[in-house]
Amino acid sequence: MKLFVDNLTHVDFSYLHPERGLLGESWAVQLVLDGSLDAQGMICDFGVVKRRVKQWLDTHVDHQLVVPTGMARLALTTAEGMTDVDWQYPDGSRFHCRAPEQAIAAVPVEAIDERGLAEWCRDQLLALFPDQVKGVELAFVAESIDGHFYHYSHGLQQHDGNCQRIAHGHRSKIEIYRNHQRDEALEGEWAERFRDIYVGTRAHLQADANGEHRYAYTAPQGEFELSLPAKACYLIDTETTVEQIAMHLAAEIKAAYPHDEIIVRAFEGIGKGAIATA
Repeated sequence: MKLFVDNLTHVDFSYLHPERGLLGESWAVQLVLDGSLDAQGMICDFGVVKRRVKQWLDTHVDHQLVVPTGMARLALTTAEGMTDVDWQYPDGSRFHCRAPEQAIAAVPVEAIDERGLAEWCRDQLLALFPDQVKGVELAFVAESIDGHFYHYSHGLQQHDGNCQRIAHGHRSKIEIYRNHQRDEALEGEWAERFRDIYVGTRAHLQADANGEHRYAYTAPQGEFELSLPAKACYLIDTETTVEQIAMHLAAEIKAAYPHDEIIVRAFEGIGKGAIATA
């Protein structure tokens, strides 16, 4: 007998890709439990399933930097509650992240993809359920997007929750309207401009030299630091909330089309975002 839960939750995180570097991602979570019925005639209560799996994913994947420890040119060390990740891009550029240990997930694979990460999670999830549950199937599913999208990473220093982590991210679609007409060409331009981008707050930028940006800030969870190629970064003057990103995009587009009414629907992962007008 099997129990399934579609769209149990979403995970938003960033990870290191062996060629593209820091990459924001958003996946929906599908779950299937295999087992026998208990005295109530259930494999496991749906409420228990959702709560336990979501709590586990929130702790071990969501809003973290996920690092495949088997990738080439990588060094990862943890000491006194802090983790340092050093990696070299194929072109020789440097990536470095220093953050509290709970902000970084080390996964023993060569590369992060939906199947490999799901298998790592699945092997640990079975222990969360009662004895009649004999097997767990977990699947991560990318949103089907009809239009343009981009992967971005960021960190929100002033956030009370896990969004304060300096390298977490999203896979997000974008909708841009000029005079209430969808402008897919503009959407494509901005999606390409934000392709695999780190959206940084100017006040967090500590150094800009030799083609590299270094960001650093202190948040409630601790000290955060990130260095990566300047060409992979986009600076704005505010915190990089989706509301501020939408407002920034609307203002930039309005400057290019001053006589048009501009509406931007900027998404933050799956099914949520902000609307800004200019």
